[in-house]
Amino acid sequence: MGYTGAVPSEHSSGERVRRGAITKTGNAHLRRILVEAAWSYRHRPSVRGELQRRQKNASEEVKEIAWKAQQRLHYRYARLVGRGKLKQQVVTAVARELAGFVWAIGVAVEGKLAALSARAA
Repeated sequence: MGYTGAVPSEHSSGERVRRGAITKTGNAHLRRILVEAAWSYRHRPSVRGELQRRQKNASEEVKEIAWKAQQRLHYRYARLVGRGKLKQQVVTAVARELAGFVWAIGVAVEGKLAALSARAA
């Protein structure tokens, strides 16, 4: 998440810890894409249409991670909006968590590729 710059800034001294807005020091393009994708989590989770066609060739492990992400991020969006947070702040928080799910899928795919190349060698 630090790579995206979607981590809170911090002004701490002694025992006092104060966190502020996101730092924006990371990859701006990646952060923009994550924030745009995060807007879709205001809708109820479902797998149909284009998403269903794209997932046809994906592994079961990746599908499970993606479904867990859909449910968790939609719930988080709804809960934060229900608390009265600004929608832009909510979407930024969801985008930050989405970065974690993207990383988890990357690790899962990388592990499978490493296992396949080890078998081939």
